[in-house]
Amino acid sequence: MGMHEPFADRLAEAVLRCGNSAMVGLDPRRDLLPSSLRPGGDAPADWAESYRRFCWEVIDVVAGRIAAVKPQAAFFEELGPAGMDALASVIERAREAGLLVILDGKRNDIGSTAVAYARGYLGESSAWRCDAMTVSPYLGSDSLEPFFDVARERNCGVFVLVKTSNPGSGLLQDVEADGRTICERVADLVEAFNMEHAGRLGYGPAGAVVGATYPRELEELRERMPQTWFLVPGFGAQGGTADDVAGAFDAYGLGAIVNSSRGILYAYDRSPYRERFGEAGWRDAVSAALDAMIADLTRRDR
Repeated sequence: MGMHEPFADRLAEAVLRCGNSAMVGLDPRRDLLPSSLRPGGDAPADWAESYRRFCWEVIDVVAGRIAAVKPQAAFFEELGPAGMDALASVIERAREAGLLVILDGKRNDIGSTAVAYARGYLGESSAWRCDAMTVSPYLGSDSLEPFFDVARERNCGVFVLVKTSNPGSGLLQDVEADGRTICERVADLVEAFNMEHAGRLGYGPAGAVVGATYPRELEELRERMPQTWFLVPGFGAQGGTADDVAGAFDAYGLGAIVNSSRGILYAYDRSPYRERFGEAGWRDAVSAALDAMIADLTRRDR
């Protein structure tokens, strides 16, 4: 999938083509991998190969059914150079399968370091060739601008952490200053950039990470950010439901992509998929859990 159109438009086209807003996070975890994929040894290279095989097989199951996958960099980085080689292989496999790739690395810094992160990860000319990535806003606007600029230059996307799904997010994100919470201030910064650089469908290259576990804030932030794509974590294993994420979408059913990681990847280890498929049928469990997620997300349209 080429990067000749703005990311926001490519994401919208992929969601419309697939007919749903689901996304699968690629979070390979050694304690949850099916036993058939666990290596005989314990060296990082052994686990890296298991992670690669696992993610490749997940990609093969979900390709053509969803718009994007979200590799979680941390699980690969934990394994050192071998893990990073596996991550590169997973990204390439997803691209070959026609999936958009949103790297979940939550990077940030200032000045030339931020530029290096952005140029390293975003676009076909980069080393990692990702379509989008997640970034932290904690260092302020001058730490986000390099990511925004590279994303716009290369037709890629940046998802800024605005209101995250974890229970402790309110410690900073809900603090009020000058009549706005911190997350609202970040939201306004992202939306202001998108207003100047919106694509043909009305959305800009800067997205927002807003958790399904805070449905009221999700709805309020959608009103505040009408030209911003939302990446919505927290669905499924973290407790978020289709009703919780309903406020993330615009009037046309676009504007948000909803992520599930553990709930899809390791469905074989929970009911009702454990009873239906068992561990040997883990791929079928992935497929069935994804079907259930898609049905849950689209039932409001029926």
